[in-house]
Amino acid sequence: MIRLDTISKHNGHRVIFIDASASLQKGEKIGLVGPNGAGKTTLFRLITGEEEPDEGHVLIDRGITIGFFNQDVGEMAGRSAVAEVMNGAGPIAEVGAELAELEAAMADPERLDELDTILERFGEVQARFEELGGYALDGRAREVLHGLGFSQEMMDGDVGRLSGGWKMRVALARILLMKPDVMLLDEPSNHLDLESLIWLEQFLAGYDGALLMTSHDRAFMNRIINKVIEIDGGVLSSFSGDYEFYEQQRALSEKQQQAQFERQQAMLAKEVAFIERFKARASHAAQVQSRVKKLDKIDRVEPPKRRQTLTFTFPPAPRSGDAVVSLRGVDKAYGSRVIYKDLDLLIRRQERCCVLGINGAGKSTLLKLVTGSTEPDAGMVTLGGSVKMGYFAQHAMDLLDGDRTIFETLNDTFPLAAQGSLRSLAGSFGFSGDDIDKVCRVLSGGEKARLVLALMLYDPPNFLVLDEPTNHLDIATKEMLITALADYEGTMLFVSHDRHFLAALSNRVLELTPQGLHRYDGGYTEYVARTGREAPGLHE
Repeated sequence: MIRLDTISKHNGHRVIFIDASASLQKGEKIGLVGPNGAGKTTLFRLITGEEEPDEGHVLIDRGITIGFFNQDVGEMAGRSAVAEVMNGAGPIAEVGAELAELEAAMADPERLDELDTILERFGEVQARFEELGGYALDGRAREVLHGLGFSQEMMDGDVGRLSGGWKMRVALARILLMKPDVMLLDEPSNHLDLESLIWLEQFLAGYDGALLMTSHDRAFMNRIINKVIEIDGGVLSSFSGDYEFYEQQRALSEKQQQAQFERQQAMLAKEVAFIERFKARASHAAQVQSRVKKLDKIDRVEPPKRRQTLTFTFPPAPRSGDAVVSLRGVDKAYGSRVIYKDLDLLIRRQERCCVLGINGAGKSTLLKLVTGSTEPDAGMVTLGGSVKMGYFAQHAMDLLDGDRTIFETLNDTFPLAAQGSLRSLAGSFGFSGDDIDKVCRVLSGGEKARLVLALMLYDPPNFLVLDEPTNHLDIATKEMLITALADYEGTMLFVSHDRHFLAALSNRVLELTPQGLHRYDGGYTEYVARTGREAPGLHE
C-alpha cells in the first residue's frame, strides 16, 4: 500500500534518513520506534506529502485513503464536538454537506423555479448518502466519542470550550470515524485516561485497515501491533511481532554483533602483530605482503550502536513514621458535585498505592487533599511524623521559569550542591552536553517532566505523590523511572494510565467508585486478576 524506496532526507546538516527503505502492507499494524529526534514525525510528513525526500521515492497505491492524527490539532470552535467529528468523515461528510445545502435550497422561496432540478439532485445525493451509511453517522460519531470518554453534554457543547487534551480526542475521533485504508497515528495514547486507552486499543485491534503509529505506552503497542519499524541512525529496520518480541530481537542482534565485532578485532590484532613482527625480514616479505592485502579487503564489522540508557539511583530517604497520612471524615464537593463524603483512609509506610477511577471520580482531588493543595470541606487530613513529601502535579511543569536554563533551574533549587553533582543529575535525566544550557521555554513536554522529576528526586522525599508522572515521557525514560522507583524505600501514592508503570510499582490499589472507595491489597496485576477488568469503568 505504501512503500519508502531508498529515501534520504537532511535537515540542515543533520541526516535524518539515508537510503532508508520500508513498506506498509494491507492488514499490517506497525509500531514506529526510535529515540527522540530520530525522525518519526518526519516519516509521517513524508507519507502525507507535507515534506518531500531529498532522494528516493514515497510510493502510495492509487485510491488509498489516509487519515493522519498528530498532536497539532489546530483551531476548533463554533461547532459541537459531534459535528466536528462528523465533518472529518471523508467523502460521507462532503455528501452530507451537499444534502444540507439542497435541503436549504428547497426551502428557499427565491429558488422555486429551480425546484425540479434541485429535487432531482436531492434524490441522487440522498441515495448516495444512504449508501455510505450517512444516516447512521451521528450514532457512530457518538459511539466513538463515548469510547474516548465524552459525556452527551460534552458531545453537544461547543468544541471551542474544550481544553487542549479534549480537542485532541475530538481530532482522534475524526480519524477513527473516517475509517481510512491507512491510519497514521502520532502518539494517540497521550491525553487519554485508562478507560479510553483500553477502548481505543480494542477499536484499533479490530480495525481492518493498515496502521502506522507511535506510542510511549508499551502495553498499548503490544496489544495492537504485529510489526515494528525502528528508526536509528537514519536507517529503517523492520521486525515482525509485537513490541516485546522486537526488544528481545534487538537485544539478541546487538549481542551477536558485539560477539562478531570482538572476534574480528582479535583476528585483526593477530594479523597486525604478525605484520609488525616480520615486516623488516626479507625472508617473510611475501607473507607480510599477502597479509597486508588480506587486511585491506576485509569488510569491517561495526560494533553495535551504544544506546543512551538513563540511570538514576536514589540517595536513601529519611525514614518516616508508620502512619504516613490519614484522612478522617473528609467531605469535598465542587459546587453541587460531591466528590467525597465522609472519606476515611490511612496510608502506611512503604505502601505504594495506585489510585484508579473513571474520569471525574476524584483521583487528582485525592492527591490534592493529601498534599494540602486543596482543603477539605469537612474532616481532617493529617500527615504522620517525620514525613517529607514530594508532589509531582500536572501544573508543576507550568511553574518552571521559562527564562532560566536547565542548569540554572537545578542550581537555584540546590545552591549548596557541587556543580559536578548537578551535571551528573542532569545527565541521568537525559540532559547531556549543551542540553543543560537550554532555557526552559523551549523544552518539550517530556523534557519539562524530566526536569521536574530531577528537581523532586535529587534530595529524596520519603513520601512521593505523583499525578500522571509518565505523561510525555518516552519508553526509555519510563523504564529508567520504574527502575529507580522500584528501589525506592519510601511511600508512594500515584495516579497513572500506564499499565506497565502501574503493574511494576503498586502494592495496593485504591479504586474510586460512585459507591465509595474500595481498597485492594496487592498491586495492579492482582487487582486485574481479582476483578477481571483493567480499569474501573470497563464493567459498566
